Amino acid sequence: MKMLPQSIDINGRVISGEEGFREALRTETNDEIRKVLEFCLHWCGPDPEVVLHTSGSTGVPKEIHAKKTAMLASARMTVERLGLKAGDTALLCLPMDYIAGQMVVVRALLAGLRVIVQDPSRHPFEGLTESPVFAALVPLQVKASLETPKEEALMRGVRELIVGGAATDDTLAAILKTFPHHVWSTYGMTETLSHVALRPLSGAKAGPWYEPLPGVTLSESSRGTLVISAPAIDVPRIETNDIVKFAEGSKEFRVLGRVDNVIDTGGIKVPAEALEDAIRSEMPVPFAVTWLPDEDLGSAVTVEVESDHPIALPDFRAILKREGLSPYWKPRHAVFVPKISQTRSGKPDRKGIQRAAAEAKGDLKQDL
Repeated sequence: MKMLPQSIDINGRVISGEEGFREALRTETNDEIRKVLEFCLHWCGPDPEVVLHTSGSTGVPKEIHAKKTAMLASARMTVERLGLKAGDTALLCLPMDYIAGQMVVVRALLAGLRVIVQDPSRHPFEGLTESPVFAALVPLQVKASLETPKEEALMRGVRELIVGGAATDDTLAAILKTFPHHVWSTYGMTETLSHVALRPLSGAKAGPWYEPLPGVTLSESSRGTLVISAPAIDVPRIETNDIVKFAEGSKEFRVLGRVDNVIDTGGIKVPAEALEDAIRSEMPVPFAVTWLPDEDLGSAVTVEVESDHPIALPDFRAILKREGLSPYWKPRHAVFVPKISQTRSGKPDRKGIQRAAAEAKGDLKQDL
């Protein structure tokens, strides 16, 4: 295996090579820094692969073996696309258990970035005195940072901010559009070693269209789903479950929903995410679209609402008419639950959501 970069600046301390990381581990007491050091120690070792873990957002979490050289190629695509340079600071505030956190470290190893390690909490900018050049956050962290003026100011100062791991809702997107520097929504998965496409969330170009990174080829399957090919990152071909639409005459695409989140209600196909997007701006609390068994329809579209008691809901029929969507998409039931199920990485737990809907009883389950 070709020699990989083995030197990194962690919180102002430059550590190099297998022995250097082993020595640093002997004295380090911070748990998050220890996780970075353990990853780097394995990175310097003879094993050509790293074991990755998927989030389980669409099924049972699983292990994936990724070549270190492929992870390095993925890091190079991002570094070059964002114009990151040696000496730039990179905020690491995502769990090292998953690919998103690990790839921040690989990018730093590759490009000579100076890593600032923070606990993977809701407030990643807490305690910082200046903005990092690069940061990778999930929407939950972005929203929490907006609650504190000092943290919001630091976040606005990030030159290249990527947001992924879960959907960015319309309200948050409207705020991010005002940011003075680059903010990107990421598209990718563990199997593609982090993101393979970016869409701008800030500035005049903000919109729904993702553009693939250099070296990534995209196409549409017979099912209307996205197909990814990226030999450099050891992805000859992956057919996703994401239903997409390509811009005419362009390689840009937008995501409409997932095949496995399409509700078949009396022969009408209702993409759960597309319906969620349509009604989100008028929903007063967190919610999700799911289904309940129905004798006549097979499945009945259901809106699951985060509330411990029934609350007034918007006129879904009017919303669908306004958005030019089929009236057959209208939810037939509403269920009220204390908390909408999420995976550890903050994505909707679709199986948990559907299970909670099926278990709702009494006045916490209503016909619409």
